Amino acid sequence: MNKKQQKGFTLIELVVVIVILGILAATALPKFVDISTEAKIAALSGVVGAVQSASAVNYGTRKAAPAKGSPVANCSDAATVLQGGLPTGYTVTGAVIAPDVTVACVITQTSGGATSSANMTGIT
Repeated sequence: MNKKQQKGFTLIELVVVIVILGILAATALPKFVDISTEAKIAALSGVVGAVQSASAVNYGTRKAAPAKGSPVANCSDAATVLQGGLPTGYTVTGAVIAPDVTVACVITQTSGGATSSANMTGIT
């Protein structure tokens, strides 16, 4: 008696594999959502650090050589102290800064609305 040998997968085997892949995808998806949130927070922290560092370097430069650097009279001057300006997707708000006074300026990420503060020191 000659029996025909089966080749390939049965429908049940294919359904089981698809179900297992679906379960794996459902458990992995929340990890990717959390990573994007953490990435946005890290990017905001990087911009805040850059603004604070640029403000400190600018302050020291203006104190040593008043003709160099940029005057800082309010928080929106953060764009002038950063080489290349403030990255797109961020805004800076805050008060007027008196000379030799340090003020916390609020930096907002426009996509998501996360905020953080950067210290800037006023100088004329």
